[in-house]
Amino acid sequence: MKIGLIGLAGGGKTTVFGALTGLIVETGYAGKVGKENLGTVKVPDARVDALAKLYVPKKITYAEVQFTDLGGGHAQTLERESLNSMRNVDALCHVIRGFTDVTGNGPDQTRDLEAVEGEILLADLDIVEQRIARLTKDHSNQNELELQTRLKQALESEIPLRDLILNEEELRMISGYAFLTLKPMLLVHNVDEENVVSPIPVALQSTAKERGLGLVQLSGVIEMEIAQMALAEQDEFVEALGLDEPAKNRFIRSAFELIDLISMLTAGPDECRAWPVRRGSPAPKAAGKIHSDIERGFIRAEVVSWKDLVTYGSEGKCRDAGVLRVEGKEYIVQDGDVVNFRFNV
Repeated sequence: MKIGLIGLAGGGKTTVFGALTGLIVETGYAGKVGKENLGTVKVPDARVDALAKLYVPKKITYAEVQFTDLGGGHAQTLERESLNSMRNVDALCHVIRGFTDVTGNGPDQTRDLEAVEGEILLADLDIVEQRIARLTKDHSNQNELELQTRLKQALESEIPLRDLILNEEELRMISGYAFLTLKPMLLVHNVDEENVVSPIPVALQSTAKERGLGLVQLSGVIEMEIAQMALAEQDEFVEALGLDEPAKNRFIRSAFELIDLISMLTAGPDECRAWPVRRGSPAPKAAGKIHSDIERGFIRAEVVSWKDLVTYGSEGKCRDAGVLRVEGKEYIVQDGDVVNFRFNV
C-alpha cells in the first residue's frame, strides 16, 4: 500500500519524509519539481514486541507501509505533475506548515488546507466534466452519466467525493478515475521544536473534525534528529521533550489505519509477525496473506487475543482458560488477533 505525502512549498513535507524513512533527500522547491522520493517504513507495534518477549523468536517482522514524497509545488499551488502523481497512491497525507517560515511569515493552517483541498477538487472536477461531455455525446452509459452529474454537483459545491455516500456498484463504476478527493486523507501539522508538545490549533482541529480527516502533530526537524540518534539515546531525548514516544510512530500508525488496514498476528519460536489485512476480511481471505495454499485449503482458524496470549503465556494455557477460540470461514479477523490456521494441503 502506498501513501503520498503532499503539501505546499515550505511546509516541510520532504523533511517529514526523511524523518519517517531515514533517507537523506534533497529538500527545497528546486530539488523537488518532477521528482518523487520513495521509502518503505515499518509500522511500530507494541503487540509484536510483547509477543517477541514471550517467544524470543529467531525473526521479528512488522507490517510495512510505503510512503512517497510527491513532487513539489509553489507557495499556494500544486504542480500539475504532482496532482497526476497523487492518483497513483492509496491515501494522502497533507503536511501543513505550523512554523514561521524563512521570510518571517507565521503559519495559516486553514488557508493552506483550503488551498490544497481547492486544487484537488478542481483536478477532480476537470476529469468529471470531461467524462460528462463524452457520455453526453455518445449516450453510452446513462447510469454513469447520472452518477458523474452527481459528482459534478458535489465538487462544484466544494464537497470532496469521500463525503458522498456511494454504494459498491457506484464505487466500481468510477474506480478507474482515481479521484483525489475520494482518497482518505490525514493532516500532518508540522511544527518547530518550541511547539512540539503544544496543543494543535483549535481552528485546525475543528476543520479536521468537520471534514472527517485524521490529524497528527509532529516536528519533522526533531523527528529527523531522533531518527539519526543511537537507540539508547532516543528514549532519553524523547522523554526530555515531554513525549511518550517519537511522534513519527503515531503518524505511521495513523497512516496505516487510514488505508483501512488492521494487523493479524502470528507468533512462535521461529517468527513473530504482523500481517496487514483489510478490515472486515473473513478468515480464509486473511489466511491468503500468508499463503494462497492456506486460503484454498482452509479448514479452521485457532484465534486468541494477543493480550490473552501474553497474559496466560502459551496457547495451551489459553485453551485451558477458554480464551482460545476455533473459528470457521465466516469469522471476520479482528485487529490484534493471533491466528493459527489449519488447512488441507
